[in-house]
Amino acid sequence: MIDRTVYRNPIALDRNEHRTLRLTRAIGELSASAAANALFVTAVEFVDVCREYPVVFVRAGDEPGSGKSHIAPMAVLGLVQGENLYLDARTWRATYIPASLRRYPFAMARVAEPSQLAVVIDRDWEGWSDVDGQPLFDVDGQPQPVLEQARKFLEQFETEAERTRLFCARLRDEELLQDMRFDATLPDGNKLTVEGFLTVNESKLAELPDAKVVELHRNGMLGLVHMQQSSLPLMRRLIEWRLARAAT
Repeated sequence: MIDRTVYRNPIALDRNEHRTLRLTRAIGELSASAAANALFVTAVEFVDVCREYPVVFVRAGDEPGSGKSHIAPMAVLGLVQGENLYLDARTWRATYIPASLRRYPFAMARVAEPSQLAVVIDRDWEGWSDVDGQPLFDVDGQPQPVLEQARKFLEQFETEAERTRLFCARLRDEELLQDMRFDATLPDGNKLTVEGFLTVNESKLAELPDAKVVELHRNGMLGLVHMQQSSLPLMRRLIEWRLARAAT
């Protein structure tokens, strides 16, 4: 998954075309997410993410051949499009930074064959140079340590992303997700509505047969559901941050 609010010009990394490319900044530049109001998170991150971010589910395109939607968990960063309330100047207002941002400007995407993954870079990132910094390749086009480390991180991320897709598909197939909206009244009387997201239907969760509840508990999915539910009150904090930002 490549977020176009973060990656402005994602292209496949090519050892010939990009042989002289160098990194002049640290990987995971926070300012890249300035226009992102949400970031994809993997299930393994829930224990950290749900303490500091509201987490919701969204429809993320169609699943080929099934007529069903892909579902993805997202850490909410802002209440409107283009708003990141966690980015305060150049600092981040949380201890944990989602892995989907820590990998920037690198990512992985499927190219040619559906099973083939390639390293992708944001070519419009200001941290590239052909003169200074850490090289991605040597003169023979062989990957250098900084690229090898980035690739290893990306491969781990993709493994966890696939596990997350399976978790979300199970929630979808069990019909445990429902459309939700978040409504709030601001101090000036204006209404704020956030919609277009999904969360767990507690009634349907409670109606699951005991055998399925035990299964979801044992495979860890029930714990993930409870963590996601516990994160939703953090939406109120986003309102407070939004009002504080507007006041300044």
